[in-house]
Amino acid sequence: MQIQENVALGPLTTLKVGGPARYFVAASTVDDVREAVEYSRSKALPLFVLGGGSNLVVSDAGWPGLVLRVAIPGINHFHAHAGNVRFEAGAGEEWDGFVASVVAHQCAGIECLSGIPGSVGGTPVQNVGAYGQEVAETIDSVVALEVESGEERELDKSDCGFGYRTSIFNTAARGKYIILRVSYVLKHGGQPRIAYGDLKKYFADRSTPPSLAETREAVRQIRASKSMLIVPGDEDCRSAGSFFKNPVLSAEQHAELMKRAAAQGLQIPSYPALESQRKVSAAWLVEHSGLTKGYSLGPVGISRKHALAIVNRGGATAADVIALRDQIRNRVFEAWGIRLEPEPVLVGF
Repeated sequence: MQIQENVALGPLTTLKVGGPARYFVAASTVDDVREAVEYSRSKALPLFVLGGGSNLVVSDAGWPGLVLRVAIPGINHFHAHAGNVRFEAGAGEEWDGFVASVVAHQCAGIECLSGIPGSVGGTPVQNVGAYGQEVAETIDSVVALEVESGEERELDKSDCGFGYRTSIFNTAARGKYIILRVSYVLKHGGQPRIAYGDLKKYFADRSTPPSLAETREAVRQIRASKSMLIVPGDEDCRSAGSFFKNPVLSAEQHAELMKRAAAQGLQIPSYPALESQRKVSAAWLVEHSGLTKGYSLGPVGISRKHALAIVNRGGATAADVIALRDQIRNRVFEAWGIRLEPEPVLVGF
C-alpha cells in the first residue's frame, strides 16, 4: 500500500475544484482498504472515502487527513432463477462501463442509468437514479467493510434503507461502512424502461420497441445534449451533476406553490411521489426565479444546457461554487418559499 502526501483532489473530481489531501491512498484490494483504515486510526487522521469524484465538492482547504480511493475492480455474473442474472461488481469499477457490460449481456434494469459518471461503489450511497430508474430497484446486496471492527459485512437491500437519493450510507450509518462490492439482480431479455418524458419523446416515431442497447445510446445522447455526459472540451460538463434535489412537498406545500404560480400565470410541472407527497422540478424553480441557463457568477455559472448544473467555467474555486449555490437557493426561496437541498457531498468544509 503506497501512501502519497499532498495530492491535489480537484483533478480527481468532475467539478475540478478543491485543495489537496494531506495523505492519499488508492486501494485495489479489501486488504488495502483495511490497511488504510488502520493507518488512519493509528495516526488519528480523519478518513474520507473517494469513489469516482462525481457527486462531490472539495473545499479549497482540501482534506486534513487520509483520502482513501476505493479502486477494487472486477465484474462477475451468475444466472439466478426465473431469468434473473446476478451481477457482482467491485466498488472501483466505472459505473458506465458496468452498465455497458450488463446491457451487452441483454439484461434490463439499469439501462436508463447509462452515462452517469462515478464508480459502482458510489451508486448505493445516494441511491443513484435518472430517467425513471434508480439502483435500489435492482441492488440485491452490498458488501462493505465495517470501519470500527475491520470486518466485512453483507447488507441485504432491506438493510440499506433506500429512499429518494438516500440510504443508510449517507444518513444513519454515514462513515460506518466502506463499500467494497455491490450485487445487482437484473432481468435477462427484459424490456427497457421507456417511462421518462425525454425518452418517450426520443422514441416517439418508432413503431417497434427499442432494444436495451438503443435505450442506453438514447440516454447517453440525451445526457450529452444537457452536458450531463463527460465529453472532453465541453466546459458545461465540468460539474458535479445535478446540484439540487427535486423537492418533495406535502399536499399543503404543493397547494401553496400552485397558488403562487397561478398568480403569475404559470403552471408547475410535477408528478406523484412518495404517496401523498409531490415531487417538483428543481430546474423549473431555478429557471422561474430569475436565473437562466448560462448565467455566470465570475468563473462559475449555471450550465447553458441544464439549469441544475453548477459548472466550473475554468479556474473556479470551491468558494466560487458555494457562492453560486447560495445565490440560487436564496433566489428560489424568495420566489417560491422552497429551500432547495444540495445533492453533492461537501468535503472539508
